[in-house]
Amino acid sequence: MNVTGEFIDIPTRSSTMRGYLARPEGNEILPAVIVYMEIFGINSHIREVTERVAAEGFVALAPDYFHRTGPGIELGYDDAGLAEGMKHLGQLDADQMIADAEATLGALEGRDDVGGKGVGAVGFCIGGHMTYLTACTTGIRAAAAYYGGGIAAPKGPGGGPSTLSRTPGIQGRIHCYFGGQDAMIPGGQVEAVRKSLAEAETRHDVRVYEHADHGFNCDQRASFNSDAATDAWTRTLSLFNEELRD
Repeated sequence: MNVTGEFIDIPTRSSTMRGYLARPEGNEILPAVIVYMEIFGINSHIREVTERVAAEGFVALAPDYFHRTGPGIELGYDDAGLAEGMKHLGQLDADQMIADAEATLGALEGRDDVGGKGVGAVGFCIGGHMTYLTACTTGIRAAAAYYGGGIAAPKGPGGGPSTLSRTPGIQGRIHCYFGGQDAMIPGGQVEAVRKSLAEAETRHDVRVYEHADHGFNCDQRASFNSDAATDAWTRTLSLFNEELRD
């Protein structure tokens, strides 16, 4: 399926936020999916993921939620990129993240080419956290959070309530994928996520790929794990097809 992609401006409460929009060629009305970036910005990998989602028959939009501190950054998977990305990660605030999620959701829902039963979200690293937070606070229908760090931390981004404490707000269905070798997300945090979702009676699947590390979905990183990436992607597409299509 041929896909077109372009950067657009997403209206926010105070200004605009850049986003990368991809969709199949043609005029068909399609379900929509938000694609949340890692700390490395809307780089070539995230644009590729956005286009992969679009190629499956969705309107996909990746927002730049670093637009307040580093608008337009595109970082590589090296020490310099990691150090720069961590600077912006440390300046995130949950209320601002929710506002950006709502702006992105509104931009998609306002498009003439978007339909279906609801909007989905998929994200990686801090984007996985953003996916979980979006599911808790916006009413999206389906969410796939890949190795979302800090979800079970005592406080949320910016020092507010923990993201895990917001779990009862999830109205849709959520998948969470983790790597068993991921030292940044200890097993105890994964189990806390699993327990919170079960207690809230949320429709969920928490899956741990025992031989995978953080970043296992990204084929530009040394931690890429083909088996885990393929399985998680297959499950993500099934989730979106089942929950978002009429």
